[in-house]
Amino acid sequence: MRPLNSIRARLMIWLLSAVAVTGVFGAWLIYRNALTEADAFFDYQLRQTALTLRDQAFEYAAAPALTPAEAGYDFVVQVWSFEGVRIYLSQPHASLPGLTPLGLSTVTSREGDWRVFGIRARGGVIQVAQLMRVRKEQAARLALRTLLPFALLLPVLAAIIALVVRRSLEPLERLAQKVRERAPTALDPLPVAGLPSDVRPLVDALNDLLRQLGNVLEHDRAFVADAAHELRTPLTALNLQLDTLDTARSDSERAEARARLAEGLQRAARLIEQLLTLAGVEPGERAPVVDVPLADVVREVVVEALPQADARRIDLGIGVLDPAVVRGNRAPLSALVRNLVDNAIRHTPQGGTVDVALQRDGSHVSLRVSDSGPGIAPHERERVFDRFYRVPGTTAVGSGLGLAIVRAIATQHGAEVRLDAGPGARGLQASVTFPLVASERGSNLSLS
Repeated sequence: MRPLNSIRARLMIWLLSAVAVTGVFGAWLIYRNALTEADAFFDYQLRQTALTLRDQAFEYAAAPALTPAEAGYDFVVQVWSFEGVRIYLSQPHASLPGLTPLGLSTVTSREGDWRVFGIRARGGVIQVAQLMRVRKEQAARLALRTLLPFALLLPVLAAIIALVVRRSLEPLERLAQKVRERAPTALDPLPVAGLPSDVRPLVDALNDLLRQLGNVLEHDRAFVADAAHELRTPLTALNLQLDTLDTARSDSERAEARARLAEGLQRAARLIEQLLTLAGVEPGERAPVVDVPLADVVREVVVEALPQADARRIDLGIGVLDPAVVRGNRAPLSALVRNLVDNAIRHTPQGGTVDVALQRDGSHVSLRVSDSGPGIAPHERERVFDRFYRVPGTTAVGSGLGLAIVRAIATQHGAEVRLDAGPGARGLQASVTFPLVASERGSNLSLS
């Protein structure tokens, strides 16, 4: 037995319910039409009966000559004198209508409503009356006879509906069977040939999801392979430095080995931290999206980086800092700014400068980090965004992941990253341009 929340069960219930409701409504319409027709027909019969009896004499209370059809309609004939005395009654009833005006009228009595037709005759007034329930019973029987064939055909209609529903859902069942038969590692697109146009959007969306999943898995495999390769070198160096510490013969050799070991541990920790950050912003991740005041993030990161800049005697400062709100996640945005500032500090020689600015331009805001370091040659500026890539000849310590992290976070936030020569064609300027939230696009105030 199929569950009631299945598409097939729902379609069957709704279609059969629609047929039943339509049948009930149709029965009511047929009954109302039949009642209207019955009223017109019986009113005509009342009139014709009265006209037929008009020329008869009732002085001796002789039974009127009613046809069998008229008697079957339960007509009651009363004859009244002009003084208001009933001188004839064809059928006894518990409660009969009294003398009524000439013509058609409806009278209420204890026995029910009567339809009465009165006509002046020789010697008095003839009334022909009929209970209204007789008409309703006739209309109900007529409606029942009309609907009986439909009721008998209802099981056939239900079987036809079930067959149509089953045939219509067969493509979905075949698709589900193909999905069940696929191996967990099979990411090739699902076939769309022969599918109804209503199902195609679902299959296209699934194929798009499979394609994205394949890209993510391929990206992850490459990431794991690169990470394993990059971690092998610092771990090997740490083992060598640990051996050097164990074999040191003097306090000075031991202190030097310990310092190198501490430096190697810092590099390994930095590499692992960068790997974790990059893993958190890889394609497929969906961080909560909120309004982030980017100026506050820039200010916090610069304050955190001041000790590192002071240790290298680098002048780290903030230039223009326009208030700007972007849609995104604060933690990744902080990581983006931190990596840009950290890269600038590490690649700037002692005594140099690093300037950070946040400037609005219409519906966008640009974060710029400029340094007075050696810069990057134009032909290398795109390659440095690759993971673990380092410009040949670079002496600064690093993992080669900083700019890859920056681009990944920028892509998640709909931003664009550019690398250009710094002010005066010296050093490097990294720019990240973000779209502002709609409520911020009308204002271009600067914070001085």
